Amino acid sequence: LASLSPGPGSGQEVQTENVTVAEGGVAEITCRLHQYDGSIVVIQNPARQTLFFNGTRALKDERFQLEEFSPRRVRIRLSDARLEDEGGYFCQLYTEDTHHQIATLTVLVAPENPVVEVREQAVEGGEVELSCLVPRSRPAAVLRWYRDRKELKGVSSGQENGKVWSVASTVRFRVDRKDDGGIVICEAQNQALPSGHSKQTQYVLDVQYSPTARIHASQAVVREGDTLVLTCAVTGNPRPNQIRWNRGNESLPERAEALGETLTLPGLASADNGTYTCEASNKHGHARALYVLVVYDPGAVVEAQTSVPYAIVGGILALLVFLIICVLVGMVWCSVRQKGSYLTHEASGLDEQGEAREAFLNGSDGHKRKEEFFI
Repeated sequence: LASLSPGPGSGQEVQTENVTVAEGGVAEITCRLHQYDGSIVVIQNPARQTLFFNGTRALKDERFQLEEFSPRRVRIRLSDARLEDEGGYFCQLYTEDTHHQIATLTVLVAPENPVVEVREQAVEGGEVELSCLVPRSRPAAVLRWYRDRKELKGVSSGQENGKVWSVASTVRFRVDRKDDGGIVICEAQNQALPSGHSKQTQYVLDVQYSPTARIHASQAVVREGDTLVLTCAVTGNPRPNQIRWNRGNESLPERAEALGETLTLPGLASADNGTYTCEASNKHGHARALYVLVVYDPGAVVEAQTSVPYAIVGGILALLVFLIICVLVGMVWCSVRQKGSYLTHEASGLDEQGEAREAFLNGSDGHKRKEEFFI
């Protein structure tokens, strides 16, 4: 960054540019000359030591290099800028009237990655306090906290040490077991960093909580002779390092093999039935899980499975027999029911006849007759 400083308005003139550079960066100090006639040009550092006399190096500091020396401009280059390089650089033109200007060099210090620490161990249901420290920055770094992409409100403080600042910030919030492994970010920014850039440190939350336990079986149905493996899935922080297996008020079968989180029961028999438990504990609590083992007899399982289709077939047969009986009863009832016969005719006066035969005998030959009998 540079700003122009004009020289005197009469005679030969010198102009300089103020420069701002980040520590460790490169700064260019420029002296602009007007109406230069070949007079002596001297550039001095803030300690008034001569760096260059015209185009000749005067100070043995290899970080300073002469980049340009022309009738219109003198430009030197400073590499690896340091705080002690900060100050006014004199650009002097020696003529009958001496002209000089001062180019002010400002050195900024970018913050390093913040240091995040926890005050004390976080425990489920309690509060955790985190501190963030940037020991060196110029100007003083601005610290911010983020958790789950949301900014947390922290309390910041700073202390000036010479030309640099030491800045710290603290934040407090409640934690639960679900927060274990979560990430909290401390971010530091100041003008020494490029626009839009920052230095960040991520802190992984370590929340301690009581254990939980759950038993998983290798198979859902177990039969005599099978091998069953029970696994005790345990959580907790700190993680329980010892898991105990037992069977109610009885001892484990002699064939059982308990190894950490697994319990293996080979050659199952009905004598192995019972309630199996796994237990785990840490300094924050105790957990227990239950598993009820019922060993099935393969013969009983087969009989139970085959009895189902027999029952269905039997029910169908019974329904068919019932339907057949109903049909037979209906036929017998219809056969004994006398419905008689009747004569339909169009002759007048014959519809009063009581019997079909009388209607036929009394009717005239010229009429149509119809006689129906139920068999």
